[in-house]
Amino acid sequence: MSKLTFRGGVHPYDGKNLSKDKPIKTIVPKGEMVYPLSQHIGAPAVPVVKKGDRVLGGQKIAEAGGFVSAPIYATVSGTVKTIEPRRVVTGDLVNSIIIDNDGIFEEVSYTPHDVTTLDKKEIITLIQEAGIVGMGGAGFPTHVKLSPKEPEKIEYVIANCAECEPYLTSDYRRMLEEPQKLIDGLKIMLRLFDNAQGILAIEDNKTDCIELLSNLVQNEERISVKSLKTKYPQGAERQLIYATTGRAINSSMLPADAGCVVDNVDTVVAIYHAVIEGKPLMNRIVTVTGDAIREPRNFYVRIGMNYKDLIDEAGGFQTEPEKVVSGGPMMGFALFDLNVPTTKTASALLCLTHDEVSAMEPSPCINCGRCVEVCPGRVMPKKLAELAQRHDEEAFVANDGMECCECGCCSYVCPAKRQLTQSIKSMRKTILGKRKK
Repeated sequence: MSKLTFRGGVHPYDGKNLSKDKPIKTIVPKGEMVYPLSQHIGAPAVPVVKKGDRVLGGQKIAEAGGFVSAPIYATVSGTVKTIEPRRVVTGDLVNSIIIDNDGIFEEVSYTPHDVTTLDKKEIITLIQEAGIVGMGGAGFPTHVKLSPKEPEKIEYVIANCAECEPYLTSDYRRMLEEPQKLIDGLKIMLRLFDNAQGILAIEDNKTDCIELLSNLVQNEERISVKSLKTKYPQGAERQLIYATTGRAINSSMLPADAGCVVDNVDTVVAIYHAVIEGKPLMNRIVTVTGDAIREPRNFYVRIGMNYKDLIDEAGGFQTEPEKVVSGGPMMGFALFDLNVPTTKTASALLCLTHDEVSAMEPSPCINCGRCVEVCPGRVMPKKLAELAQRHDEEAFVANDGMECCECGCCSYVCPAKRQLTQSIKSMRKTILGKRKK
């Protein structure tokens, strides 16, 4: 893969070569499994098990707490140890179901389906019951996204295959190793939208994926592969829609308003498993990488596993890391404790020898304009950060602060090393929190 191009230049080392050529490895969990009840946007799931219950893999342990919510399933067999608050990657304490893994890995039986015999409502119900959410990081319940008010106006169903975040290669390996599941998952989604075309949107640094998928869909009338320029943040929803269709959306719009539905690679494959195989969302691929990791690679992980176990499977640390990030370096969450569970939205665990960000000493803005130049949202990060620091919510909104996609480009290029994205992100979270009340 080529080096990653940012709107402001070239990232000196995008890190994908550490794990991109290693096949996905399936790992077996050990010890207790932790299932936070909030692994998605919307209402938390509601437990349907209690302390002392024995459960099987694939058994529902929490039901959706509303329409914008998603159920949760056990990924191992064992006994419910307790239901209590546990720490998650954001640092929050979230009510969680803890299961003692018995090591037997006994599962319920699954009922496969012939998709050609299912109507649209049945397909959406299967996706909803499987607990599928956006697995690229957003965690938005997928059945909600696939239920727009006017489905006949959806013209494009886009599989987000860009994977533009540095270091991450889980989608890349999924495309290479299970391409037909991705295509079949997209075909299931297309059955919901009679007037839509399917697009596999892939950055042009993944030439092998482009060639492989192009060959597999050459006889598919409703699916095509679109090669995109390799740049960050090409995989952000708004940027991806514009790059593939030329249609622009803003923070007050949904992709459906532009006639589009967008889902991540892992999400599309999860749809395949739910509808064709009858399996709920129990697994995902996680990239464990960074220069502090002894053997970086991608793992097929059962949701609920502890991050420490993932690091052990990757050979442990070859150098003690100064920084560990859940997700990628641009939009991930820095961790202060590795004793947190893998969730539906956990895409990567990045372990870095040096914490360059903490070592930087911010200095006054020099008004160079680089943050404005690189901003994909076409806002003024410098001004928004100042408004955020003054807690001026009205002016922040008036200056299009809600258009920020929190990609981190402005902080990355700032010569004064100012934490622009962090300030803007905090203000956006505050404003969105008040709107929900």
